[in-house]
Amino acid sequence: MSRTIAPIEERASYGIGILLLGQLFFVLLDPSAKWLVVQGMPVAEVVFVRYFVHVVLLLAIFLPTQGRAMLITANWRIEALRGLALLGLTGLNFLALRFLPLTVTGALTFTMPLIVCALSVPMLGERVGWRRWLAIAVGFCGILIITRPGSEAFHPAALLSLLAAGCAALHSIFTRKLAGVDSAATQQFYAGAIALACITPFAFDGWVWPADGAAWFAFVAVGASGLVGHLLVSVAHRYSTPSTLGPFNYLQLLYMAAVSWLLFNQPPDVWFFLGAPVIILSGLYIWLRERRLARVPVPVTIEDVKG
Repeated sequence: MSRTIAPIEERASYGIGILLLGQLFFVLLDPSAKWLVVQGMPVAEVVFVRYFVHVVLLLAIFLPTQGRAMLITANWRIEALRGLALLGLTGLNFLALRFLPLTVTGALTFTMPLIVCALSVPMLGERVGWRRWLAIAVGFCGILIITRPGSEAFHPAALLSLLAAGCAALHSIFTRKLAGVDSAATQQFYAGAIALACITPFAFDGWVWPADGAAWFAFVAVGASGLVGHLLVSVAHRYSTPSTLGPFNYLQLLYMAAVSWLLFNQPPDVWFFLGAPVIILSGLYIWLRERRLARVPVPVTIEDVKG
């Protein structure tokens, strides 16, 4: 069966609108995962549910219309690496959510643009000048402000969020390599299927069923919201360049702060308000520098910082 891959189009405002819509679904993802893990559900089970629902819904939606074409990839290696990076991002992020507020995990995971810039040297052969290296260093000062290592407020789970950001950076690079190569549905199928295959052997040790309606909602939402959000952002890549979409991703931190306060009674502290702008401004400077140098940057989108 032939594969029809939608071509890349230049419709910036359309792509931005799709990205913003995808963010609304992502608002459900981390809070749902946190709700489940703080209720005592094992992290491996939550990750399993995340990708089981993802794969089942994806097959139900796209298999009847696309058939076997959805399962055909033009680059097995990159799809596999992307799926493993996404699994690492999800598992590390969900584990960190057990111990840290959404504001902290969100801010630390959004260091991903800084890591992408650093990784572009060995992985993409790009030259990163002193200005962008300085921006990376300033961004990591923002991390120190939020986490305050050496103080009583420091929690080792912050390191898990930073590792998750590293996985997100790798996922970002692999996503751009697949743009225009595999369809959004194919990319999401392999991302979900690879993660599901890897986590399944560990998912049923100490299985816990949801205890009430809120837990059941989170149980389903953790998979469904992730799938819909990822699909929408994959489509947004087709209409807008990563450099256009980049600045809109940081709106997610505002959503996280509101949800953290309303659902978990964990309002952002003063260190979040001091450190998060440092991280955001560092990422935006790198984005502006990329545009000025007329490079084609790897994507830094909300899809890449969400498991």
